[in-house]
Amino acid sequence: MGNKKKLLPQQRDKILLELKNRFHKNMHRHKGLNWNEVEVRLTAYPEKLWSLNQMESTGGQPDVVGYDKKKDEYIFYDCSKESPEGRRSLCYDTEALNSRKENKPKNNVMDVAAAMGIELLTEEQYRELQELEAVDAKTSSWIKTPPAIRKLGGAIFADFRYETVFIYHNGASSYYAARGFRGTLRV
Repeated sequence: MGNKKKLLPQQRDKILLELKNRFHKNMHRHKGLNWNEVEVRLTAYPEKLWSLNQMESTGGQPDVVGYDKKKDEYIFYDCSKESPEGRRSLCYDTEALNSRKENKPKNNVMDVAAAMGIELLTEEQYRELQELEAVDAKTSSWIKTPPAIRKLGGAIFADFRYETVFIYHNGASSYYAARGFRGTLRV
């Protein structure tokens, strides 16, 4: 069957070029980091590059936002101005999707993120992203929901309005055309 999470050489070259260009255009997101070191890491982990390509192809515009010295990992977030367009109109998780009797969305964020090999941003990560630059001024993004909230049927999402980050709640089975999700990947 082979490994489906592998890019063809031309796909690999294309995503590496896109990431390199974005890296150099947005140095405020990763001060002190060197693209050549990031690229060496990416080429060493083709399955991670596949995940970044998935983030890119769904509109996430992934970029390096940090480096974890303890774990020796580069941290990528979806940095698109608005919630990634190719990941909108999804409810929160499988349980929420299965609970809907009618007007079901096409999928849910937890399964889509897992299939892409990424994690949802946490509230802390979402706030870190907002400190780098304002995002989600017209859209909103589901974020990782604490188990206690999810157990009660809810899920949380965030956006940026009135120069403030807002964290809200909704029923996990809800979905909206202007709500997607942002992911993170460590390489």
